[in-house]
Amino acid sequence: MRPWKHIVFGAMLGLVVLVACARQAEVSPATAPTPIPQAAPVVATTAPPVDCALAAFQKGGCGACHVIPGVPNARGTIGPDLTNVAQVAAQTMQSSTYTGNATTVEAYLREAILEPDVFVAPDCNGSPCQKGVMPPSLGQGLSEEELAAVIAYLQAPPGAAEAVVTEAPTAAPSEAAPTLSDDEFAWAKLVYFERCAGCHGTLRKGATGPALTPDRTIPLGTVGLSTIIYNGTSRGMPDWGKQGFFTKEQIEVLARFLQREPPAPPELPMERMKASWKMYVAPDQRPTAPQTKRNWQNYFVVTLRDAGQVAVIDGDTYEVVSKVDSGYAVHITRMSATGRYAYVIGRDGKLAMIDLWTETPAKVAEVQVCYDARSVEVSKYNGPEGDFTDKLAVVGCYWPPHFVILDGQTLEPIHIVSTRGYTVDTMEYHPEPRVASIVASDFKPEWIINVKEIGQIWLVNYANPRAPQIKMLPAARFLHDGGWDATHRYFLVAANQSNKVAVVDAQEGRMVALVDTPKIPHPGRGANWVDPEFGPVWSSGHLGDPAIVSIGTDPEGHPNVAWKAVRVTPLPGAGSLFIKTHPNSKWIWVDMTLNSDPALARTICVIAKENPAEPHTCWEASSYGRAVHFEYNAAGTEVWVSIWGDASKPGETGEIVVYDDATLTEKARIPNLVTPTGKFNVYNTVHDIY
Repeated sequence: MRPWKHIVFGAMLGLVVLVACARQAEVSPATAPTPIPQAAPVVATTAPPVDCALAAFQKGGCGACHVIPGVPNARGTIGPDLTNVAQVAAQTMQSSTYTGNATTVEAYLREAILEPDVFVAPDCNGSPCQKGVMPPSLGQGLSEEELAAVIAYLQAPPGAAEAVVTEAPTAAPSEAAPTLSDDEFAWAKLVYFERCAGCHGTLRKGATGPALTPDRTIPLGTVGLSTIIYNGTSRGMPDWGKQGFFTKEQIEVLARFLQREPPAPPELPMERMKASWKMYVAPDQRPTAPQTKRNWQNYFVVTLRDAGQVAVIDGDTYEVVSKVDSGYAVHITRMSATGRYAYVIGRDGKLAMIDLWTETPAKVAEVQVCYDARSVEVSKYNGPEGDFTDKLAVVGCYWPPHFVILDGQTLEPIHIVSTRGYTVDTMEYHPEPRVASIVASDFKPEWIINVKEIGQIWLVNYANPRAPQIKMLPAARFLHDGGWDATHRYFLVAANQSNKVAVVDAQEGRMVALVDTPKIPHPGRGANWVDPEFGPVWSSGHLGDPAIVSIGTDPEGHPNVAWKAVRVTPLPGAGSLFIKTHPNSKWIWVDMTLNSDPALARTICVIAKENPAEPHTCWEASSYGRAVHFEYNAAGTEVWVSIWGDASKPGETGEIVVYDDATLTEKARIPNLVTPTGKFNVYNTVHDIY
């Protein structure tokens, strides 16, 4: 890896800034920052040194974090909006919450740039601002002339007529992408695919996260992109640098990579899928009854993300019964209709089939059907049209954009269906519509398949798996995850960047509603419970807003509130990934895993169903890592939560905390697990209890 280049890059930009500032003054000394004076407000008799200020904003990569009027491409969401910062400063200094020392607007702005943690603004685009996001070194890297120009500009920015419009940024034709060595390019390509493509797309067209194509990334520059990667965002992007996951050197390489054209990934035809197919134990060689005396229906299949494994844990004894090699960074596990088999899909597109009836659960088959995947489901229908119990499986792929139907007993691939098509709103062709969540209907031999980027929900009839019939329902773009209502008739799925939840009637095969929500709903499977005022509801947390939304789900008993957002419950922070409850529980559990505040990221909250207006209590589940994902035991008496640690830190790789659901007290810890994430109880997963 090449040495850290921010110093060189900043020096090159510094030349540009010095030239721009020279137009305003003959001398621009690079002096150290001076103590903050309590000067009188600047009264501008001439135009502000705009060129100098614009160059300084570019030098500091300020537009990556802030909205700054008149500054090209300055539409960041990490820090506060600076559109009316002079007025905000005057009001803030009069407030009892202000902890700084400034008494004038000019001094306030100087203090905010040179000592950003003296007072942390309360609002960063709807979320609390965090200390440590803006390092003092950014301000200290400005000369006195540059600093004065920035302060003058912010006190009197250009009017609305001069301000840059909020169109997508475009790179000028003369702007070239930074260079990368072959080793740097190969490393960044792999890291992007493993860590970034899930939110931003393999082709970098955007989905849960924004598009990262060169027309958008080149204007931000290496410094601006590095700032975002290091700090994360309030909308759910992890703070990769602050966590120590990537070094500054690595972040700079990623930032340069993002300014280059995305490399074209390969396709995966049937021939290559079948070449990867391995059957370790044929169906007729498998036991015909459970060999284990354990309560296998209370097993938890736990993702060990960075180990490339799943752990099968006995829910009665907390013993790790087996660790099974699976695909990389397993995303979900689904059980067969009988519960005997666990189907485990990795983000590398590898599907493993684990037999839970053997004394030691082990793989009986595996296959790779894509290079990046997030979803798997099985056939569950048993009715007039046939008995499809455990006969078929389906994998939804991120890349290539397709889904694959497989033999449910052997994992032999049967049929491939491409999802490339046209967006539901603008009817534009999309080359990468990825398959998000999939659920199996009890009413028909159908899977409900959510095609993310184009915003369509496909009802796929698998009665003839080699020629499936598909009904395409228009919903909203960026469909992601979701689950059934309590009756299992209605499926609710988050269209997260559209800030909506789509509702499908599986019995009648039609769209029911699109419900507006707070920013970026992310329910996992959601939570079904009975609200004391509105009756049966389904709830979701959010990545972008500190809130839980509850949607009415009872069109017969409560028709006036059906398919409406009836309640929003505030949380201490945003960044929620999962929410969970159980019919026997009086609580709703929620995490804030992707919050940029480390303490909130490991905090869990419970909401009392009898008083859902606010959290009943919140607490830190660990002293390290992030708290993520909940699962109940089969009886509904315990809740398991993962502590997602760091695989490189002995003693802090991760663990599972087991709580008594009735009392909220800790019962046990299952230690020394490598980045445990999703946990799937056999009984609850088979019966869709959440």
